[in-house]
Amino acid sequence: MGAVNHKLTAVYFTFCLNLGYTIKVQFPQNILNKLSDLPSKPGVYIMRGMGGHIVYIGKAVVLKNRIRQYFSNTQKELKVLAMVQAVQDFDYIITLTEKDALSLEANLIRKHKPRYNILLKDDKHAPYIRIDTRQTFPALEITRKVKNDGARYFGPYFFGVRVSEIVDVIKSAYRIRACGKNFTSAKRACLNHDIKLCLAPCQQKITGEAYAVALEKTMAFLTGKDSDAEKIITDKMTAAVETEEFERAIKYREQLAMLKKLKERIVSELENADKDLDAISFISEGLYAAASVVIVRSGKLMGVKNYPLSGIAQSQDATTQFITQYYSANNGDIPKEILLETPLDTQALSEYLNTLNGKKTHFSFPQKGIKKKLIAMAEENAKDSLVKSLERGERDFQMHEGANDRLAELLGLPALRRIECYDISHLQGANQVASGVVFVNGHAEKSQYRRYKIKSHTGNDDFKSMAEVLTRRLSHAGDERFGSLPDLIVIDGGKGQLSSAHAAMSASGIIVPMISLAKRDEEIFTLGNPNPIILPKESFVLKLLQRIRDEAHRFAVSHHRTLRSKKDKSSLENIAGVGPKKRQILLKAFNYSIPAIKAAHLETLAAVEGIDHRTAEAIVAYFKTQP
Repeated sequence: MGAVNHKLTAVYFTFCLNLGYTIKVQFPQNILNKLSDLPSKPGVYIMRGMGGHIVYIGKAVVLKNRIRQYFSNTQKELKVLAMVQAVQDFDYIITLTEKDALSLEANLIRKHKPRYNILLKDDKHAPYIRIDTRQTFPALEITRKVKNDGARYFGPYFFGVRVSEIVDVIKSAYRIRACGKNFTSAKRACLNHDIKLCLAPCQQKITGEAYAVALEKTMAFLTGKDSDAEKIITDKMTAAVETEEFERAIKYREQLAMLKKLKERIVSELENADKDLDAISFISEGLYAAASVVIVRSGKLMGVKNYPLSGIAQSQDATTQFITQYYSANNGDIPKEILLETPLDTQALSEYLNTLNGKKTHFSFPQKGIKKKLIAMAEENAKDSLVKSLERGERDFQMHEGANDRLAELLGLPALRRIECYDISHLQGANQVASGVVFVNGHAEKSQYRRYKIKSHTGNDDFKSMAEVLTRRLSHAGDERFGSLPDLIVIDGGKGQLSSAHAAMSASGIIVPMISLAKRDEEIFTLGNPNPIILPKESFVLKLLQRIRDEAHRFAVSHHRTLRSKKDKSSLENIAGVGPKKRQILLKAFNYSIPAIKAAHLETLAAVEGIDHRTAEAIVAYFKTQP
């Protein structure tokens, strides 16, 4: 039986529902047998598909009630039907409280990345300004990590305003230091003091008390309470024009334009100017979903983050899963208030967020006023993100999950979730290494990549090297650090490489489906079939296999280059008079080639800027003694 194409199944369900049919799913008997023994306690449930692979993880206040909902022939959301028909078994874990269940659910989703859960793609964290007020002369620091360390954090800054621009304004207006200068070793003030951008506390040019006043004004400006910055910079711009320092005047004009942008973002209708809140909207159109977060800090609209989402879940589950993943990955920047459109029970969610940063967060569901407008803004952004992601999502699905499913059908596999591919890299038999890359549901899972240094032999023998790598990999079956066993192994090479790799696998006592992809004509070789499979060049299945094979090759080559670079550098370390700086000069001058350095004449070496005649002689003398 071929792998189930879950997207096509969902489309079929839509077709049936539109015709007015009632859809009933026939559940496996083992599932029906387990339903009567479910506990009436909170916990996490784990849905498994073919081969025991996890397809969905959820949490429940009462496990018995929640799990039974999935396996009753009552009306369900289309996306839930698509998931349930893939389930072959389930497990559950009892927890003491709903908060514990929420925390466990988040950790398990992060670890296993099930196909049907809401999964956030990695997001580059926006920058913040950090001020450690515990220091005598605190500095401005730019950071992308918010920690519960007692310092003050301001931000995040994005959406058309660069954090460096904010720092420049603060330096111009309040002259707070922005360096990491060690006061005990600072012999003179830096250039920033000379051009009136720093108060130079490192040279005792200002007292601690006076610096504290300037710092208070800075923090008031960052929270929107101080408007002196605009007047100070306007006066500086006027003075620069009068003294004909036009470049400096232009710089001040740009800073005033940025201040105007910041002022336009003040949400004047908020009753509290210090207000920190996020407004979140989550929408779905059955197969695709999107979420948007409107971010308000210190009463200012900082921007909007949009997230096209993979995975499907019931609406309430999806919202909860998005919130837990978003804030657990958000470096501790959790506001005091989170706005949602649809009311739901958020007690456990509040308790969970409290464990992330030690501060209290409450949820509200506004029906009018400015907060309702912020929710509407989030909803409009989510809708726009969803529309834009539909076409992109369709292509992405065809290239990844869809290609993965069709590959399973092509090979006659009952399930295909995890693919591993191996490649060997060496230079004329030296520094022989191998790579193992992992793709899950058609996507690269880089945290599971492995590098191998060949130990069993020396010289150029790819067959023996591949046998060693597969033997070592399969010896870790059951070891969680290596992940589950693959559903398919892909070997870079032709028929001979496949036969050799299969023999090594058979000797290990573990049998996994295996194919090879020959690069010259992109032929797919399978076991027991003398003829290769030839796919059209435009085939998404072929493109998936090519991506996997090329990624394995890239990873192996990068490892080989790293080892070779270390070896090259270590050989230069043995030359008297060649330190780290001169090593780097030599490598750069000779295109990082030790053979080129070794073959260079004395005059050529001495002509390199930074290499004197004595050092050149030492290099020539050293390589004369080397084989």
